[in-house]
Amino acid sequence: MQILTENLKFLLSEVENQIKLTKEILSDSTKKDNFEKIESKDDYIDNLKTVLENTCFSRIHGQKHYDEKTINKIRAAHVIAVNLERIADFCVNIANQTQYLSDHFFIHHFQYLEMIEEIEDTLSKILPAFEKANMAQALDICRSEFNLDIMYEKNFRQIMSELKTGQNMENLITVIFIFRYLERIGDSLLNIGESLLFAITGDRIKIRQFDALQQTLTESGFKGNMLDINWRPIWGSRSGCHISKIDYKESPKDPRSYSIFKEGVTYKIKKEKETIEKWEKIMPGIAPRIFGFNEKPDTSSMLIEFLPGCTLEEVILNECDPTFEEVFFILQEVLAEIWDKTSVAGNFKIDYMEQLKSRLPSIFRIQPKFIRNITQVGYTSIQSSNELIDECLKIEKKIFAPINIFIHGDFNVNNIVYNKEKNKINFIDLYRSNQFDYIQDASVFLVSNFRLPVFEKRLRDRLNSLIKEFYEFFKEFSADKKDTTFEIRMALALARSFFTSTRFELNYPFAKNMVMRSHYLMEKIVAFKGESFDSFKLPESILYY
Repeated sequence: MQILTENLKFLLSEVENQIKLTKEILSDSTKKDNFEKIESKDDYIDNLKTVLENTCFSRIHGQKHYDEKTINKIRAAHVIAVNLERIADFCVNIANQTQYLSDHFFIHHFQYLEMIEEIEDTLSKILPAFEKANMAQALDICRSEFNLDIMYEKNFRQIMSELKTGQNMENLITVIFIFRYLERIGDSLLNIGESLLFAITGDRIKIRQFDALQQTLTESGFKGNMLDINWRPIWGSRSGCHISKIDYKESPKDPRSYSIFKEGVTYKIKKEKETIEKWEKIMPGIAPRIFGFNEKPDTSSMLIEFLPGCTLEEVILNECDPTFEEVFFILQEVLAEIWDKTSVAGNFKIDYMEQLKSRLPSIFRIQPKFIRNITQVGYTSIQSSNELIDECLKIEKKIFAPINIFIHGDFNVNNIVYNKEKNKINFIDLYRSNQFDYIQDASVFLVSNFRLPVFEKRLRDRLNSLIKEFYEFFKEFSADKKDTTFEIRMALALARSFFTSTRFELNYPFAKNMVMRSHYLMEKIVAFKGESFDSFKLPESILYY
């Protein structure tokens, strides 16, 4: 690591010098030798960045094996190098802009010096923060971007005010560009600060998320500081939220010692908080407990209980038959209780085709070949995907669910957790929970089993057996509730789930298989138009692979 630190030190020194030269040029742009100095160093800084990059890559991909913390530090060094080189480029851009000033001292009307001094002070903290893993300095580096934004905004308002006078137009426009480059240096400093946080914590966390975590921990009653906790990111979320697992180093008996931190847009986090609270009233203990919540206008955060155990996908793929059967027996009991407890009779609208239609753009981005165009076979026209969906949408509007229940909203096998020690089922990722047709959860559950990319006969037989068992369970529930349109609603919901699942499946033959099943179901529904919805029969074989 010594050579890496040395290379970083050389690069940082040169960039600090570029900032110094930039300050001198802004102070007096008539001194032409500073232009030559700043431009002559540009290629040298590019070379230093390349050397440091090569050092980083050779360390990561070399024969010597480093621990995760060292690798994170090497990765951070690469991010720092890239952004330092970018800062140096901005310095060259600023120097070039000053040549368009008709009055070389015009910029002195504005507060550029405080921005330069903020940048200089921040650059001086990078090497100590990198060498000593100093979190306080890393946070200061991140927050310099916020400070620079405030300074930029103040100068920007002054420039805009003076532009309205119609005087010094060329100089004012040039000054806007100069301040814009100074503000963009702040963006690069933020990237550097966040890479240092990553090296220290192991979590790719943004300063906004870090501050939210601190505030949410405080809301939960945590009295320590950020060095008293470990956290690591949970990758693979499709929600757009930042999710990390938190554990406290010194308080293993505290129920908050193992938590999940979620940060994202306010309406999503707030909605999930509200639905978790509803679940607690409906079925105490089924959802994670909320330890802390911090709401802001744009983004909010929440600290919730970490539920130990394994997802149902892991149960399906790894557990022996007796455990496998016990888990899914418990799940059926839980569902029966929830569905009976929250069941409301009436005539309720359904929207499976509307859901599918809204997701077509994202499906098309991943699987453009799956959106079928009109096809002519002899004298027969085969409807396009869009025509089929529109036809099914017209039919769907005439069908009503006779009951609604409080659904999970994203009831796939990764959102159901089994705690073997307590022999208990829990639900997670409850943002979409609401009162709706139970077919929504039923169809998502069936297709989430179908789409597991396992093709070994024993596991596929297990999946088919599980799908059959739960389809019968759902069918029995519908019969008990005298739900006569169960099968046609299930066909609509399955068509939606099969089609939308192709967004997450890059195995082309398997994805194609699912989209063909969706089209087959829609064609069967359209062909049934005009008949009694009660007499529709779902081709059950569509559920098995």
